[in-house]
Amino acid sequence: MIKILFTTLLSISLWGMSNHDVSQKSDETTSGYKDASSDMYMTLINAKGQKRKRHMKIIMLEKEAGDKSLMTFISPADVKGTKFLNYEHILKDDDQWLYLPALQRVKRIASKSKSGSFMGSEFSFEDLSSFNVNKYSYKGEASIVSLDGKKLYKGERFPITENSGYTKNVFWIDTTTFLLHKVEYYDRKHELLKTAYFSGYTKISGAWRTGQIIMKNHQNDKQTILVWKDEKVNIGLKEKSFHKRVLKKR
Repeated sequence: MIKILFTTLLSISLWGMSNHDVSQKSDETTSGYKDASSDMYMTLINAKGQKRKRHMKIIMLEKEAGDKSLMTFISPADVKGTKFLNYEHILKDDDQWLYLPALQRVKRIASKSKSGSFMGSEFSFEDLSSFNVNKYSYKGEASIVSLDGKKLYKGERFPITENSGYTKNVFWIDTTTFLLHKVEYYDRKHELLKTAYFSGYTKISGAWRTGQIIMKNHQNDKQTILVWKDEKVNIGLKEKSFHKRVLKKR
């Protein structure tokens, strides 16, 4: 009787979570870092397997009204000094700016352009926005699947902004840690466009941080790999480090 009861309770705990609740729980596992800085390494791989590498520095600031981030390209020479600034908003499109040193001007990224490629990578401007559970709508409960020897929640979420380049995301989230494992992105034609694979998680000062994302584009056979190294959290960053005027500073 006890065994039957335990099995029933376990089934309820695993199956009784909505897609919204799973996404909310996952979001919480990687939040609470206050601010962070790290080195970011980007590898672009074309359909022939040829690689190009880039090195960036990124700083981030958690805000109740929406996170802020600033990415600065360190190398190679053709992109050195390029900067990308993102202000997250919950109920409207994020504000995004790109500083191009060759032109010495700041370009604002229009909402309708955020599905475009970021610096020739398989990540779009939209992908670089901080994930927030309230930017999506949800239906029904998540299912449980086995993948790579793990039990994962599998579910769907739908971007609420009309300017999104996606009609839906399909996600896989670990049932134990609630860390994100994989996301499939479906384009405006409802066809599978890309898959992102998340790995290399580390816990820094109590906050889980992603170590690597591999973004594979199924429609052009290209992929981009992002790797974070030397990440630090709670370092005391201030709002002034994310002001638009820093874009033109050297």
